[in-house]
Amino acid sequence: MTPRWCAALLAAGLLLMLAEAPQAAEQRLLIAPRLTDARLPETEAHHLVIYNADRRDAPLLIWLSGTGGNPAAGPQRLYETALRQGYRLLALSYVNTPAVAQVCVGPTLRTLPDCAGQFRQQRAWGQVPTRVLADRPEDAIVPRLVRLLQHLARNDASGDWMQYLDGEEPRWQRLVLAGQSQGGGMAAFIAQTRQVAGVILFSGGWDRRAGGGIAHWYSRPSQTPPQLWHASFHTLEPQAAAMAQIYRELGIPQAQVHALSEPVIGAHPHGKGISNPAYRAMWEQMLQPAP
Repeated sequence: MTPRWCAALLAAGLLLMLAEAPQAAEQRLLIAPRLTDARLPETEAHHLVIYNADRRDAPLLIWLSGTGGNPAAGPQRLYETALRQGYRLLALSYVNTPAVAQVCVGPTLRTLPDCAGQFRQQRAWGQVPTRVLADRPEDAIVPRLVRLLQHLARNDASGDWMQYLDGEEPRWQRLVLAGQSQGGGMAAFIAQTRQVAGVILFSGGWDRRAGGGIAHWYSRPSQTPPQLWHASFHTLEPQAAAMAQIYRELGIPQAQVHALSEPVIGAHPHGKGISNPAYRAMWEQMLQPAP
């Protein structure tokens, strides 16, 4: 056998070995919040974590469900799209009831004009309890996220989770925040005060102030630049006009606001932006890394 044939056979064998080698398995973890903090109830929905260990430097997409949502039963097609786009996914279990629209109404809103801002501050950070919400400090979103990342760093060495932590805070520049309805509003509220790698809002809330206008917190200056924001809503949603106004107030570029109009299958258009596969191209656009 000539050296040339030997080299050809060796190359063919190597290609065969590569073709037969197992691909890196997708890691899918369900983690009870109580495992990360003994103060949390055993009955809470599990956090969902999905990632490919070979993509060690992947950005981390934090998903925040809407009111009553279960992260493990969340929008699977959207999750799959994010993974294909090169993300890791962390769907966070948090206290998502009651909603702002259930609390900051009527006499409460007249007594506390900044009810919505106080509500979201407590639900996001948990530092100072307010009169509007019974959530405890350990219930808040950001502390839960930190404790989950710390738990993963201790118990899942293959995930290299410390890259997403900066002391006792998330390493915000490695995170993209995304959410639907109440979760979208929470993502927006947090992104105003921390510079994150991206923000994606699906029908992301419609907080009000006394008198019927949109809540004051939407006009706060944002630490996350406008070009990193994306948003959508369905034109048939009852709050469509309010959401369009809110997205303008947040400074989201018009080209990055998607007014959806696909026919609605089912009783309500709210939530169709994360469930209808017809919007997959939009998801891919929203999930594109920042330039």
